[in-house]
This record gives sequence, C-alpha cells and structure tokens, in this order.
Amino acid sequence: MCGIVGYLGTKNATDILIDGLKRLEYRGYDSAGVAIHTGQALTVLKEAGRISVLESLLTEAKPEGTRGIAHTRWATHGSPNQLNAHPHTDMNHHTAVVHNGIIENYLEIRTWLQDREIFCVTDTDTEVVALLANTLWNGNLLDTMREVVKRLRGSYALALMHHAHPDEIAVARKDSPLVIGEGLSEMFLASDVTALLPYTREFRFLEDNQIGIVREDGVSIHDKDGKPVTVEKTTITWDSEAAEKGGWDHFMLKEMMEQPVVIRNTIGSRIADNRESIILDGECTSSAYLEHIDKIYITACGTAYHAGMVAKYLFEHMAGLPVEVEFASEFRYREPLINARTLVIVISQSGETADTLAAMREAKRRGAKVLAIVNTVGSTIAREADSVIFTWAGPEIAVASTKAYIAQLSVIHLIAVHLATVRGTMSPFEIEQYLDELEQIPDKIDSILARRDEIKALAARFAHGRDIFFLGRGFDYNIALEGSLKLKEISYIHSEAYPAGELKHGTIALIEDDTFVVALCTQSPMVEKMISNIREVKARGAVVLAIAKETHRELTEVADMTLFLPDTPDALVPILAIVPLQLFAYYCAIERGCDVDKPRNLAKSVTVE
Repeated sequence: MCGIVGYLGTKNATDILIDGLKRLEYRGYDSAGVAIHTGQALTVLKEAGRISVLESLLTEAKPEGTRGIAHTRWATHGSPNQLNAHPHTDMNHHTAVVHNGIIENYLEIRTWLQDREIFCVTDTDTEVVALLANTLWNGNLLDTMREVVKRLRGSYALALMHHAHPDEIAVARKDSPLVIGEGLSEMFLASDVTALLPYTREFRFLEDNQIGIVREDGVSIHDKDGKPVTVEKTTITWDSEAAEKGGWDHFMLKEMMEQPVVIRNTIGSRIADNRESIILDGECTSSAYLEHIDKIYITACGTAYHAGMVAKYLFEHMAGLPVEVEFASEFRYREPLINARTLVIVISQSGETADTLAAMREAKRRGAKVLAIVNTVGSTIAREADSVIFTWAGPEIAVASTKAYIAQLSVIHLIAVHLATVRGTMSPFEIEQYLDELEQIPDKIDSILARRDEIKALAARFAHGRDIFFLGRGFDYNIALEGSLKLKEISYIHSEAYPAGELKHGTIALIEDDTFVVALCTQSPMVEKMISNIREVKARGAVVLAIAKETHRELTEVADMTLFLPDTPDALVPILAIVPLQLFAYYCAIERGCDVDKPRNLAKSVTVE
C-alpha cells in the first residue's frame, strides 16, 4: 500500500514529486504530502484527500527546492486525515520520513520514546521512525538510518531527509518495494517504476535489509551492517505512454482493450517453431526437474488466486498431476504438505504481494522449488523465486486487475502444454491443435470487446440491484469467482459466486423475486445441468443473464438475457469468458457513478499482511 517518490537534482522538486504521486495514486489516495528541502530547512506540506487537494495547496504555497520526498497514503494506522498524512517529522522538523509498510513494534518504540519525554502527536506507526531518527542522530545519515532500522520490526520502504544534509536522502527497505532511478545529474526514488518512467528507464531495485544514500550524482547501497554492496542496474523497456490513458475514459477500460495484444506478447515467442512444444527458461520448467515432481502447489491472493484455480483444473486435466491451490494468506499457517518433489507456483501481478512473498519463502524453507508468475521485472518475488515467467502485460494502473489476469491465464496455458509435453500426456498433434486454438484467442477477445455497447446495456439493467449471484460449474465456477470479485471491487454491489451444483444445499434460499443471477454456461458437458439450475432460480423469481458459446443457442429459451461467446474448446473458454464479466463490472460501476480506477478502501499492490 501507499506510494513514495523522491527527487534530487536541479529541477523544481515539487513538480516532479506531484507528477510521480499522480502515477502512484493507485497505491493509495486518502491523503498525500511532500517534504521539500529549501537549502536552509525542511518545508512539509500535507493534506487529507486526493493528490489534487495537495496540488492546490502547493500551488498556493510555492515551496522552492530541488530536493524532496513525497507520499500518497492508504491508511493502516490512524484515520485518513491531515495530521496522519506523510511525511512525518520530529517536533522541530529536523527529520522528515515517508514510509510504506507496517512497523509492527511501533507501540514498543513509542513507549521507549515517551520514557525519554519524546511524544507522538499522530496515530500512525510511521511517526516513531522520524522521532527515532532525530533521537539517534549522530551527524551521519547512513549510520543514523542503520541505527533506526535495527530497532524496527515489520515491513518498510523508507525515505529519510535531514535538515543538516540537504544533498542526501537515506532509503531502506524490508518486504516493501523501493526503486532508485538514475538520470543525468539527477536521481529519483519511488515505490514503483511507473512513477518515474517519464524521467528514466535505468533503475536499481533495493533488496531486503539494504540501505542506500541517494545523492544527485548517484547512490551508494549498503547491507544492514554498513558494508557496501553492488546492485546492478535494470533497464525498463516500457514506453512511459504505456502508463497513460491513451484517450480512454479510464485506465481500466484501456487495460481491457489492451488484452488481445497482451496475450500475443505473452505467448508469441514462447511457442516453438515446430509448434509441438513450449519454450520456457529456468530450472523449474526443465524436463529434468519436472519429470521428478509428484505434486504442484499454487498459492496467490485475490485475482491471482482465481488464476490459480483455473490452473488446477488445467494441470490435472492435461498433465495428470495433483494440484492444490491455497490462499497465500493461509498457506504458512496450515503446515502445507510440501517437500523437494513439490513444485510451488506463486502468482502475483506486482511481485511484491506481502502474503504471497511470505508463502514463497515458507515453501523454499520447506525444500520446495518455486516458480513465479509475475508481471513486474525486478520485483522481490521475481528475484527470490527459483524460476520466473514474466507475463509481459506492461504497467497495470487500475486497481482492479484485468489485463494482468488475462496474461496470467495465458502463461498458465503455456505451462499446462509444457507439462503435458514433458509427461507425455498429449501427442504432438494434440499440442499443435491446442496451440492453434490458443493463438486465435486474441482475435476472439477483440470480437467481444467490439460488442461492449451490448454489455453496457446489460449492465444498465443489473447495475442497481442489491445482490448479484454468479453461478457456474467446473471452469465456469472459477470464472464466476473472478467475475464476482470484479463486480464488488468497483461497483460495490454485493456479489457472490457459487458452484451451481451447490444451489440446493442452501444457496437457493437467497433467491427471491428480481434477484439478479449471472449463469456461466460455457462448458459443453455441463450445459444441460446449468439449464436445470437456471430453471430452478427462475422458478423463484430470479432474473438471469446467461453466458454461453455460440453453439448453445438453446439458452435463449430459458434465460432472460443471453450473451454468446465465439466457439472455443472448453479448456480455453475461461480466457474468453472473463472479458464480458470485466466489461459488465466496469459498466455497472459507471452506471452507479463509482470511481472505477480507484475503488474505495483498495490499493493496487498489497504489500502488508
């Protein structure tokens, strides 16, 4: 959660900091603030509300300076008000700190400070960092930061300025992302490269327990003991315009429209020329390793977890391997039965998801190899996994994930084919046919996106309902879960997804007149059973929207409304079926006047537990 930006150079720091914060607003947006070093002192300005509120304040105050740090907040400790906004300082404004993460022992530190008659004035965990830094100040910024982090437990990305050292910013990280950007006679820092793409594409990604001193001419990075370490630069190839709306009304709509290109990018170079195998790099995808595993364990959170649910069905069906899927937040608390013959797959868009990162580390501690599916080059999960497959979705700005999920599903299909090849469960002819169908998916998604006005009209009918239930069987249940999540994330309509076969076991008690139901009927062997389920809910007054393949026109006789998808093999339908559900959620949110890109109470990257 939260976003950090910093700058040292020759330009007006305020303009760069505000621009960076706007690009990070998806990480949190309940308050924001800046600390500018004027050359003589630190000037701190902060406000509750969106970054636009802070921008108005800065336009009036006009702080002058070419060094500064800034923050946009997603509240964890204390209400989202002006007092609790970052940056935090000591009473005399000698130090200023911005922080992403959670200081778990902040109450203990607060008591230690109070015993020395140093008192906090906010409700946050971060303020103790500023007070500690001022109390432990010894004239050296690196040494002071080292002494501060020695006393911290929890997760943090920190940026610290001191009034006596205008040419330096100290940074530190543990379990929360922080990147250093390098320009020409200027340096940047941020929680995410997205904030800095207009200014540089050269980055150094801090590792856990590293501390850096950023100056205008470069950065020196040290381990927790103060010993210099080398962190190689990474060049980011994303075009900065890829993080802009490009004329679309919302980032979410833009990112949905990019999904055909995302699939082409993700699968294109990974299909072998002979079209009978998949090209994947890394130990965890080698035949020598995969031939000796006896189980796959998938762990993830939210939308990525739903991708893992699809993967379970695919891997078991296509490769004959037993697969378990577990929420990352539960994984390490349930003594998972994994060992050296278990492949653990972790899925994360950001590569910084705290629970997924913790689950990955626990899996490695238990002797398993970890394959990561991530979108962000240089992220912690990408660096710590034994092998990684990047999804190549580009930056995803909207809080609700769309194109990153589609990219995850694309990679999962590649892995399924690869497993089937290694284990001999599919013939070369079957693999070639499957890949031919996979390569047609982007064009079929284009055809669905072209019908968004039709989906918008359906959404207008459903948008003001109190409850919407999603029903499906097999793959359709997996997609129902993600469709339901998208709807509640951005429209705030209460929504639940259920296996349709469970209706009679309690769920049907919730169905009454004018209850809205979305019935997914894309799996050919299940269509007759889904028709029975539709009749059951309609008999109790439900209004039903059915989603099915073109070949199942009989749905028009039982559902109130139908949306047909291009004919596609059952195993590949999940990539298609989620697209109308994404659009449905989007247009429901628009109809209800919701903030689509920045839904309430949510942040893009969940970097705290």
